[in-house]
Amino acid sequence: MDQVKTGAVIKHFRTALGLTQRELAERINVSAKAVSKWETGNGCPDVSLLSVLAEVFGTDIQVLLTGEIDKNESEVGNMKKLRFYVCKDCGNIVTATSEASVTCCGTKLTALEPRKAEESEKLSIEDIGGELYITADHSMTKEHHITFVAYQSDSSLMMFKQYPEWPVQIYLPVFRSGRLVWYCTECGMLYQEITNK
Repeated sequence: MDQVKTGAVIKHFRTALGLTQRELAERINVSAKAVSKWETGNGCPDVSLLSVLAEVFGTDIQVLLTGEIDKNESEVGNMKKLRFYVCKDCGNIVTATSEASVTCCGTKLTALEPRKAEESEKLSIEDIGGELYITADHSMTKEHHITFVAYQSDSSLMMFKQYPEWPVQIYLPVFRSGRLVWYCTECGMLYQEITNK
């Protein structure tokens, strides 16, 4: 922990919340002198205070430890660039429109990189009069299955949770174009383009 950087980030969050050093000190049960010492880089908060500070500031402990606030560049409205994070322990699915720091079950998750599906891996898409009927010739065992299928366009996302031992059967309104993205417990994240004329 770099005490100068940590102090600067504490001051940043405190002033953003409109708190005085004394008000912050009262919230976390320390002296105003201790807060002043941290902010000037002449000391660091005790490790036991980091979770309390993170909660007050609405941030992550990692931000306090590194003293760095990473601002994401705005990615103007293209949902096709959406990032997916999947927890391998509990199956939680998180999406973000730009790079994010995501933690689940005590593990930091990384954004999945989808790869274009080979012909043999593609989902089956059938137009049934106003809807697309999507199925998969894929193993759906507890150990090897598709956990979700999502439709992405430039401006929208539709996600369909899938379960082991249930066949993939999705009804989707007919869209002009977009992308199907899915996550397999063994194969990872795959995608295929949808183009309707």
